[in-house]
Amino acid sequence: MASHVSGTHPGAAVRSSERTGIGSGWVVFAGVMMIFGGLMTLFAGIAAIANDEVFAATRNYVFEFDLTGWGWVHLVMGVVITLAGAALFQGATWARVVGVGLAGLAMLANFLWLPYAPFWAIVLIAINAFVIWALCTAPSPER
Repeated sequence: MASHVSGTHPGAAVRSSERTGIGSGWVVFAGVMMIFGGLMTLFAGIAAIANDEVFAATRNYVFEFDLTGWGWVHLVMGVVITLAGAALFQGATWARVVGVGLAGLAMLANFLWLPYAPFWAIVLIAINAFVIWALCTAPSPER
């Protein structure tokens, strides 16, 4: 006769931990991608502030902004995204909500950044899309 805790059946703890492991795996993935994307955004901002000639801007683009101004925007966004990505490792629910919002803003900023660094802008847009997907599909910590 097998003894088990009342209200549970054999294997329930295994399934529960598997579900948590899968969910935490997506949150870890999102955290790593946010830290990577935040650092890339931070470095792009530093490069734009330090030397405007690093980037070759496309002429006659609809969204034509000052490169130094974009550098400051990217610098601040990079720091905030990196910190929010690090907070995901602490399991904070607020970090998941903030992460989705910041990833959405970063996608918009990188779309507007396309004339200056098209390849990296597209890569960072894709990374931020994966971050939003991972944060939205991961199960909540209460489950």
